[in-house]
Amino acid sequence: MIKCASEADVVEAVRDAHGPFEILGAGTKRGFGRAPEGEGLDLSGVSGIVSYEPDEMILTAKPGTKVSEIEAVLAEKNQCLGFDPPDWGPLFGSPASQGTIGGAIACDVAGSAAIRYGRARDHLLGFRAVNGLGEAYRGGGKVVKNVTGFDLPKLMCGSFGTLGPLTEVTLRVFPEAPLSATLAVTEVTTEAGLALLRRVRSSPLEATGLAYMPGEAVAIIRVDGAREPLAEKLALLRELLSEHEAYEVDGGDALFGELGGGAPLLGSGLAVWRIAVPRAQAVALAKEIAAPLWYADWAGGLIWAGTKVTDVHERAAKHGGHAILLRADDKAIAPFAPEPPARAALTKSVKAAFDPSGLFNPGRMWDGV
Repeated sequence: MIKCASEADVVEAVRDAHGPFEILGAGTKRGFGRAPEGEGLDLSGVSGIVSYEPDEMILTAKPGTKVSEIEAVLAEKNQCLGFDPPDWGPLFGSPASQGTIGGAIACDVAGSAAIRYGRARDHLLGFRAVNGLGEAYRGGGKVVKNVTGFDLPKLMCGSFGTLGPLTEVTLRVFPEAPLSATLAVTEVTTEAGLALLRRVRSSPLEATGLAYMPGEAVAIIRVDGAREPLAEKLALLRELLSEHEAYEVDGGDALFGELGGGAPLLGSGLAVWRIAVPRAQAVALAKEIAAPLWYADWAGGLIWAGTKVTDVHERAAKHGGHAILLRADDKAIAPFAPEPPARAALTKSVKAAFDPSGLFNPGRMWDGV
């Protein structure tokens, strides 16, 4: 294990490399993806908030900084990370609240509020990283409007470290809503519940949580705002829900935090899948995978499923979606769907451009990547 405390340490480690690296932060998502290969390159010591400009709503931090630390600093200024990074550590047997911002970006994680604010890839303005030649470089910038050159920040999100170790990230942040309210619509079928959530999403309410729990036959809706605007939103929401029985529930923020982290699937003993799907296809996909335990987030655009079915990639593709396997006892199941030949060739060419010697997390996503 090579422990790094600075970007210079990372550069030195890469230049002295004798073989591949497994890039690590806190290790809370180490079980996500294919089995890692190579010597550990520990970035947990490359941590700390570099700068924070509340008036500009921009924060720069090193990758080993815990998400919980960043959220605490932002909360002091009534701001937050818009992509609502969930805590996936417990899914992989790690303690809660230990995940790092580098891991969140590398895995492109996003919670329930992404329905309103977007995913991690929509909030990464710029970064610093080290390529396979041991060269430190910068991608993107520190402003919201940055259209110069290739959009490298989006490329890094969801790359699982295969393009190289991040050494700094710059993120756009958002004002934190002073108040929120959560309504539950009970005794509603899957079809009716998801249709209702799509209707709310299409309204001007800008909901920050739209989930459906089939086991309880309940649709859950969260809206935010200052006191008077929130009251107006609730009035409009109740109009939209006038044909259904709805009641306000306490602890909505905690509930959506649990949904974003996959908490209902903990201890199920089932393979855990996260499936992005066109919202109009959510019901059909839910029936297709026949999962004994599942729920929908993002108004049906995201399905969390616990199932023993192994061909989920194919079933998701049939409905225009794509699936990622987060956790399973059967290691023969591919975490990521096989890429079509043309896209696989493009993926490998991008990998070769950033990491010509194949040093970084080789095989973490696919063979050769």
